[in-house]
Amino acid sequence: MKHSRRWRSATALIMAAACVCGLGVTASTAVAAGPPRVDLNVLVVTDGTPWVEAIRQQMASEGVATTVVDLNNGARPAITSSFLAGTLADGTPHAKFQGVVLPSDSPLGLAPEERAALTAYETSYAIREVDSFVYPTPNVGMNTPTYAGSLDGTKVTVTSAARSDAFRYLGGTFKFDGTPGGPTSYGYLGQPLPNTATSSFTPMLTATIPGTTTTATLAGVYTTGTRQQLEISFGYNYYQGQFRYLAHGIIDWVTKGVHFGYWRNYFSVHIDDVFSYDAIWSDIGKCTPGDGVCPPGTPETTPVRMTGSDVNYAVQWQQQNNFTLDMLYNGGASAQYLQDNGGLFDPLLLSFQLNGPSRFRWVNHTYTHPYLGCVQDFTVIPWRCSTDAAGNTVWVSSATINGEIKNNVSWARQNGIPVRGGELVAGEHSGTFILPQQPLDNPNFNAALGPNGIRWVGLDASREPNLRAVGAATGLPRHPINVFYNVAKEVDEVSEYNWLYTSQADGGSGICENNPTTTCIAPLDRNTGWDTYILPQQIQITLGYVLQNDPRPFYMHQSNLVQDRLAYQVMSGVLSAYRGVFNANTPVVNATMTQEGQALAAQNAWAATRNAGTVSGYVQGNTVVVTGPAGTQVPMTVPNQTKLGTATFGNAYAGQRSDYTTLGTAGARFTLPSTPFPTSP
Repeated sequence: MKHSRRWRSATALIMAAACVCGLGVTASTAVAAGPPRVDLNVLVVTDGTPWVEAIRQQMASEGVATTVVDLNNGARPAITSSFLAGTLADGTPHAKFQGVVLPSDSPLGLAPEERAALTAYETSYAIREVDSFVYPTPNVGMNTPTYAGSLDGTKVTVTSAARSDAFRYLGGTFKFDGTPGGPTSYGYLGQPLPNTATSSFTPMLTATIPGTTTTATLAGVYTTGTRQQLEISFGYNYYQGQFRYLAHGIIDWVTKGVHFGYWRNYFSVHIDDVFSYDAIWSDIGKCTPGDGVCPPGTPETTPVRMTGSDVNYAVQWQQQNNFTLDMLYNGGASAQYLQDNGGLFDPLLLSFQLNGPSRFRWVNHTYTHPYLGCVQDFTVIPWRCSTDAAGNTVWVSSATINGEIKNNVSWARQNGIPVRGGELVAGEHSGTFILPQQPLDNPNFNAALGPNGIRWVGLDASREPNLRAVGAATGLPRHPINVFYNVAKEVDEVSEYNWLYTSQADGGSGICENNPTTTCIAPLDRNTGWDTYILPQQIQITLGYVLQNDPRPFYMHQSNLVQDRLAYQVMSGVLSAYRGVFNANTPVVNATMTQEGQALAAQNAWAATRNAGTVSGYVQGNTVVVTGPAGTQVPMTVPNQTKLGTATFGNAYAGQRSDYTTLGTAGARFTLPSTPFPTSP
């Protein structure tokens, strides 16, 4: 290993210190031949503060194996040399953790002897440490800060050192959330101490000190001998944009790019009701004529449906943005158009056919978009499920449900629409339960899925965030984007938004006053509220999900593709914001509904496996060994040029290779392009 002489000298010094302090480094560890075994497991020491919990949550999201020590738990284990390392029966040194995450460089609740044990351990095995939020001091290679305060809206530079290391997926700059001087971000800017023969500081994030032209450091790596600490000098939580950009890099840095887990940034958008008309909101009646109860005298509004020019625009937009939309279609609406208009063809269908239907992805949204749960009784507000004389719920029939699924597929095949088999999203996510009126799935709906070959059925993530069985299929939650189904213009979106989210005193419905999960806002200006409030908020919320390793798709409606084309404004904003921060080696994953369901199912299966503790792995030299029950699917992230057997492992993403591998009876053995940990302690 390069620098091995200096490494062994540093090791000898720390071992001597350990002996003086009684840290228990054994003689067998000191003389053992061969490389140490370093387990694929990160030690997370938490005090419950948002920054360390953010890193902990990111590790869970990606599937990284962790051992968590809660400093607030009086029964927690003590962090000693034997807790951190030991010796195997054959004399091989055994490091139990490949990385360490702390709340700060010296968190309260961690005894001095525990901090000393960690220092000795990290030095002996070249284990990296993340200090989640520190006040800059000489203890971490920094001068005291020259600025302390708000970082909202601050433009941050990702240094070349960061981009050549774990943050290789980021471009040159990004901004903190918020507007300059705002209250949501706080941190410190300062200057590193000069490098010495025994220590150095490498800035990873820099920014200009507010009110000056001076560049200072926000985060960097403090190196003392063989020990490295990533020092972060700003606070954050799991959901803030600045952490979301850095989250994977922090994990990749502390694990040296070798760990359990699989990370992607997913973004797919379902467009519901294609070929149908959508009713439109009335600003006068504060209701939706034709799809709800309106005050007497409310004028009718004109329902909207895509036109040929809207299809042309969709094709052009997809090409320009390298993105494919999922069209959730109702073939019966096209057939009804022919019947109502007496024509020989549906111009909307013809436009899709002329443009090439395969330019889009198509999902069965039922033939005529009926409600497929209970038979609804609208004699009361809100509606309720109809019941028979015995008080039993009256369900929509099996014949109706089977017809809606099959007829839509047949229509698509007759008209050259390449619908994917195995996927279904019922209108209004009906068929599955909806509270409070319908607490159970329609048993007829569940029974129809298997015989019709449906493997994935759409759920509303705002009601059901998790995968679950729906008959023989699996329910996949979809994130709603808060652009209403019944609007096609900005002014109407603002009008309905004001009605739902402002108090009665401000002219709203007052719903926000009676809902503990909703906060009332001041009324938005009807002409500017979309651009100044709703659009940026929806971009931020949607991007937040994209950056959480979350495969769930999003959905809007065909009405949002017409007139002011609100959907494109949101989608373009998300893609632009994303691509302004991430390099081309880390594209958004624009997956199909089946692929998204499979990805979420794989995440859940691995979380259960990880919690059960049936799979383990370690690095030894340039070899990674993973063991567990044969047939287990294990996600792995490794450096480029890593081999599994004789073949290069995984798929390229973010400058790394990652994929799931199926364990055989002998587990799996990877060969790394280099040795991440020392050849001897």
